[in-house]
Parts: sequence; structure tokens; C-alpha cells
Amino acid sequence: MKVVMLERNSLGMDVDVSGFEKLGEFTAYPVSSEEETIERVKDADCIVVNKVNINEKTIGQAKNIKLILETATGVNNIDLEYCKSRGIKVANVAGYSTETVAQHTFALYFYLAEHMPYYDNYVKSGQYGNQPVFTHFENYFNELAGKTWGIVGLGSIGRSVARIAAAFGCKVVYYSASGRKYDVPYDAVDLDTLLGESDVISIHAPLNEYTNNLFNKDTIAKMKKSAYLINVGRGPIINDADLKEALDNGVIAGAGLDVLGKEPIEKTNPLGEIMDSDKLVITPHVAWASYEARYRLVQLVIKNGEKFLAGDTEGFVVG
Repeated sequence: MKVVMLERNSLGMDVDVSGFEKLGEFTAYPVSSEEETIERVKDADCIVVNKVNINEKTIGQAKNIKLILETATGVNNIDLEYCKSRGIKVANVAGYSTETVAQHTFALYFYLAEHMPYYDNYVKSGQYGNQPVFTHFENYFNELAGKTWGIVGLGSIGRSVARIAAAFGCKVVYYSASGRKYDVPYDAVDLDTLLGESDVISIHAPLNEYTNNLFNKDTIAKMKKSAYLINVGRGPIINDADLKEALDNGVIAGAGLDVLGKEPIEKTNPLGEIMDSDKLVITPHVAWASYEARYRLVQLVIKNGEKFLAGDTEGFVVG
């Protein structure tokens, strides 16, 4: 096969992708626009893609394409019906970043809740060295044990976060926007209960008609003033402008975000105006991206290619 990777840079240059050579003649491009894609895939048998839109416009002239390998779980960028109409197989990957995203969820929470920026600056500024006692008691923090941790989206990542939160001594509750029930030792609650009772709410849900703009001015107002909101799911689940207003007015204690309404962050995004890292921390969509997770991802994508060559498309999105 002629294998074309359209967005090599989306995996990080520290991760080896030479394994794709096992699938055939391999060409990798750092990034690709939709216009560049049209030319680059015209002779391809297989496309390796992450965010570029794959549809009739971008691959309509590529008559040899048999397989699309998505280097992610979500396939929103691929027109699946068009692929199906042409007999093009589509495979994604899942589960490669579960523990990494769970880890980042707690990194965001503790960075905020334990006021790490404040304490770090207090020491490095020389203030700690000039005080008469060994402990600085301003801007105190609270124990996580005994608090209620609310989860939106109890998939594999949500369950991993629930397990860790429970180990810290939290009461764990969850809200399923779609109404799905899970066989777990945690209480399913309605949205108002989740908002009103949770000391921390972490979002691990996909973006769909149930979750889009779920956290807005009205819903955020129902949260505890002392609560923290963590989003490692999808950016548009939170209304950025409404969250900025809530943080400015002390409606909630703080927010930790790894995703935003549009990425990379737009210069006009109001959240970019908040410089107080005790109130807001934003990371650049890296929750999934530990080295180990990216290595697993590449191996799983290559495995999908090998399955296809062996005539096995079980588990493919379009098989």
C-alpha cells in the first residue's frame, strides 16, 4: 500500500512512526491543509489522519483509497457515510490515554485547589525567607477527603477518575447527559444535584447534542461557590464567555481546562484575559499526550493497518 500520513506533527516528534513502513510505501507530512490534502492523497491507498477533514472534497479525486486510519478516538473529521459509499474502511483507536487523562485531571485540580502558583511564587520571591515562622498560613487549602467529586461522562476515563477520587476519600457521583446507567458503585444523580452537591466537577464526556454548552451561565450558577470545574473532555461543553464571567464574579472557586471552545485558543477568547493562576489554569490540549500514551496510540494505529492487510476489519468504525 501507499500510506500517507497527513499530520505527522500531531503525534510529537519524539514518538517513532517508522512502524508504518510495515504497511507499505510510507510518506509523512508535518501538517496538511485541506487543499494540500487533495494533492497529497491522490495516489494513496491508505491515509493516516487526525484533524484534517476527510470527505468528498478532500479525497474525491483519490481513486485508490481503501483505508483511513484515525489517530484518535473521535472520527468527527471523517465523512463516514461517504467512506461507506465508496467501500473505504475506517479505523480509530481507543483506550490509549485513559490513565494519562485521569492523571492530568488531578494535576489540574491540585494545582488550583492547593494554590501551587501562589506558594511557589511566595518562596521564590523571597517572602518566605523573610518571615519569622516556618509555615505560611495565608491562602489555605482544604483536604480532598470527605468532599464530593462529581463526574460528567462515566466512560473509561471517567471511571478511572472515579476510582482515584474514591481512593482519596471522596464521595463520587456522576451525571450521564444521555441518561445511560452504569453498573458502578457510584450514585447516578440528575444535573441539578451534581451541580449543587459537588465540590469538584470533572468533565469526561464526548461533545454531542446532550453536552454542547452544558455548562453555561445558568448551570455554573448552581455550583457551590467553593467548587472547582475541570474539563478534559471537549471544549464546547463549557461556554467560555460564561465561565469567564463566573470566575470574575467568584461564582465558583476556579477552573482547570485542557480543552477550549476553539483550539488553539483564539486571541478573542475572554478566558485569555484571566492571569490569576489560582483561579484558572489552561493547558494546551495535552491531557492525552504523555509519551507512553502517544507510543501506545501509534502502535494501535499500526495494528489496525496490519489487521486490514490480513483481511480483518472487526471493530472498525466502517468495516
